[in-house]
Amino acid sequence: YTEEEARKLGVVGWVKNTSQGTVTGQVQGPEDKVNAMKSWLSKVGSPSSRIDRTSFSNEKEISKLDFSGFSTRY
Repeated sequence: YTEEEARKLGVVGWVKNTSQGTVTGQVQGPEDKVNAMKSWLSKVGSPSSRIDRTSFSNEKEISKLDFSGFSTRY
């Protein structure tokens, strides 16, 4: 679901479920699209997810994208 939403919004990066029951990842793209993805991650998420809180860090402008698509890491 997260990959599908990222593709719809046009952002790149990755997500990974952690052993602590949290999700970590990286999202890159135009600021408005990244903000839309952050909103989706904070309020909607995948159907089976439970969102207690979100924390976004290390936000910065970049000169070029580090990823060509969006993937789930295992």
